Amino acid sequence: MDFKRYAVVGQGKDGVIYQLTPDRCVKVFFKEEVYKKELKAIQVGQSSSIIPRLYGYGSNYIVMEYVDGISLAKHLKKNRYITKSLVMQLINLIDELKKLNFSRQDTELRHVLMNEQGDLKVIDLKRAFSSNRPIPIKLLTELKELKLAKEFLAYVKDICPPLYQKWRTFDER
Repeated sequence: MDFKRYAVVGQGKDGVIYQLTPDRCVKVFFKEEVYKKELKAIQVGQSSSIIPRLYGYGSNYIVMEYVDGISLAKHLKKNRYITKSLVMQLINLIDELKKLNFSRQDTELRHVLMNEQGDLKVIDLKRAFSSNRPIPIKLLTELKELKLAKEFLAYVKDICPPLYQKWRTFDER
């Protein structure tokens, strides 16, 4: 199918995302192996509110929910602080990825989208079953670059001390 008549809302090394309607988009993939991995993850994640809704798919594309929002990376760069509420949402997001049996619970801040209501959705799920880390290294590394890791971990210590015990070694690097 030709989606080129629609507006491009995202582009990366794996494909191009076109907005079809105000609440739907299509991701057209360059490589079949990446398409298959992402489709499997989205299908498995349909029971979860943190994964975009799946509406259909073809040989190299996936029609899914369009998340009208900002990436967490942009949000945090712009605001320069992190709230306890957002840390709680991130902990819940990581827990939800575990419940979905994704071997990768770590995600990049740019792959977490926040809508106007403040709800989080995870996109770009191609590594959901191929990467396994007990500590969310990418998330913590990016927070450290933004000088927000200490604040994040302080909230984690307050919210969930056992999780803090697992993750605190990252702060000592």
